[in-house]
Amino acid sequence: MLKVAAAGGFLAPTIISRAGEAGREPSGASPDWARPILGYLKSLARPDGGFGWEDQPDSHLTPTFAAVGCYHILQQVPPNKQAIAQFVRTHHPITGEGAEAGKHAADLRTFVFEQIQSLLWLGEDAAEFRPVVEGWTEPSSYPRVYEPDGNPVFHQETMAFVCREIMGLPLSDLSPKLVEYIESRRRPNGSFNNTPASDGSDGNVLNTWWGVQALRASKRAGEKKDETVAWLRACQLPNGGFTHQPKAAIGGSDDVIYTWAAVLALKNFGAAPTDRAGCLRYLRSLWNDDGGFGDRPGLPSSAIAACYALEALDALGETPGTTRRAPAVVKALPAGLKPFTIQLEAQGAGSPVEAVELARALRIHLWGAKNPRPRWIERAQAIADAQNVPVRFFVSNEEYGTFVSVPGLGTYSHTSDPTAPAGVDFGASFAGEKATPWPEFLKDRIGPLEKAGGRMVWQINDNEEWSRVQLDDSVERGSGYAAISTFHFVQNFVYMLPFMFRYRHLIPFVSLQDAHGTEAWWWADELTGYRTVFLATEPTWEAWLRALREQWVVAIRHDFVTNFRTRLLGGAPGVQDFVRAHEAEWKWWGDRPDDMQRPLVSLVAVTPQDEFEVARPDEGVTLRVRLWWWGRVVREKPMVELVSLTVDGKTVSPTLVTKADAAAPKKVKQTKQGKIADHYYTHHIPASARGKHTATVTVRMLATKRESQKTIEFTIG
Repeated sequence: MLKVAAAGGFLAPTIISRAGEAGREPSGASPDWARPILGYLKSLARPDGGFGWEDQPDSHLTPTFAAVGCYHILQQVPPNKQAIAQFVRTHHPITGEGAEAGKHAADLRTFVFEQIQSLLWLGEDAAEFRPVVEGWTEPSSYPRVYEPDGNPVFHQETMAFVCREIMGLPLSDLSPKLVEYIESRRRPNGSFNNTPASDGSDGNVLNTWWGVQALRASKRAGEKKDETVAWLRACQLPNGGFTHQPKAAIGGSDDVIYTWAAVLALKNFGAAPTDRAGCLRYLRSLWNDDGGFGDRPGLPSSAIAACYALEALDALGETPGTTRRAPAVVKALPAGLKPFTIQLEAQGAGSPVEAVELARALRIHLWGAKNPRPRWIERAQAIADAQNVPVRFFVSNEEYGTFVSVPGLGTYSHTSDPTAPAGVDFGASFAGEKATPWPEFLKDRIGPLEKAGGRMVWQINDNEEWSRVQLDDSVERGSGYAAISTFHFVQNFVYMLPFMFRYRHLIPFVSLQDAHGTEAWWWADELTGYRTVFLATEPTWEAWLRALREQWVVAIRHDFVTNFRTRLLGGAPGVQDFVRAHEAEWKWWGDRPDDMQRPLVSLVAVTPQDEFEVARPDEGVTLRVRLWWWGRVVREKPMVELVSLTVDGKTVSPTLVTKADAAAPKKVKQTKQGKIADHYYTHHIPASARGKHTATVTVRMLATKRESQKTIEFTIG
């Protein structure tokens, strides 16, 4: 049943003889050993027509592609084949229906490949993707702000060859520069990697498989056969699995994807692993009681790991056997836990009064101040303590201009997002250095951070091979990246880069507010729309660190990006269920899912001593009123209007102040007044008006006409 119909593997064009034609016919009946696998795949089917991760209520293209691949290897017709095909056509994670992924820097062509290959496996026509594939003729450019050498992601570049081959398209339109690019990434030992071979670095087993496929599409499959086979065989570990390169000094973990890539690449050359029996034992050890396969022995199942494992077994001409791994023992959550909110990289500048008010209104217990101004955290904490607002401020930085390198894989920014308690010395930023090797960064940047009680957050990287090495190294060492960002602006990083789900059981998933601008008030929609919830008995920094260790952490989003559905990511078994059961303690919407509950107006009495407040007077008090406007970088659309401002019961006429943002990007929308960075009303009360005063502002929602008031008391003199 599992014997290969043709050489090459599920990325191989020989499985598909012509575009739209399946290379093997479904056999109908399945053997006994296949039934648990089919049952597992059925459990991942979703009403929208595709397949998802086990803890997600809807589908995603990548697990759908993997599930269809499993059915194809097992020679079975997937249930609801037409619905699956429709989902595949319409649900590109970045550009398709209901897309939540967003885009970063790279053109992620693998999603288009997954659409094409899935449709061909289903016996469907994929001609609609031909214009997209034919547009891939030149090497891509990669923003140097993210990768200073401008190296494109090798994996994505090889898709120009792979997709042409599986669609039966000629390669004659490819630029010689693209061919030269592929050749320049091949090492003398036959391996491939992301950087030019001229830098003397070694290869990567995944990039080697992508490179071998590109050469095969170019009718050059046998080049450097002996060298490549020897290199691939040297990637095998004593446990039978494979890692990313021989004698890997960084992230040398075994993984089903590395084993899959090595086995298929070896088969391309008519070879097999040196320890074939050990490789077979390793692959069979991944088979779990639920019928799926894990990425490593003992890890929970996923459709993606199942597809890699089944195809590697297929390439070896073997089956999973008859023995499945017993289910893991799930630890019960201890009594007394409650959900608390932490916001990573919220504002660390602007009005601390408004920050405290937002923390109170949005039930934020730990507020991470991004790159805070000197004394800002101390001032915000003093205000919170004086008003009995239960929030603790801490440092949550993004160290712009930091670049971390891994030999052969490249040098990347957006890799240094340290978090630490307020008032501790957690080491100096490496910003400004051209490149810091990962071992040095781990020792000299992350080391002092962890010693001070801080933790490093992984933000984003399009390069799967680079990311896997660093995250594997963090897991193996128990030091490195302690959390992975997911929700961020209008993006969902793990839906954009689905290989990140590989780490959901090992490294907690968090949201990353990544505040821009100077005022928390203008970031309130981001603070409202997504957050990180952790379980603890009290909302302290120490409790947060324990939640990270125990995986009692869930990233949550509920806003226009999810179409006002609630999406939860991450958490140990049972944690998402616990968080949902306690929704009333953290939710930020009303009876209607789109009724977002956030402050409509800010009213602050600014004194001469308030160094962080805008409209700070020389004497007396200036009342400052900010209203809810939509817009992240600049104010784009007013959501409420000012009805009145009264002081001690008397109506006053405040002055409107608007400030333009000349630095706003051209793509940012403008109002009729231009690109508005700040928008507020002021009313000054002189120092001579000594004594206690009361101010009340009344505002009206433009959409509903509902009015709301806010009152404050203040003293002059």
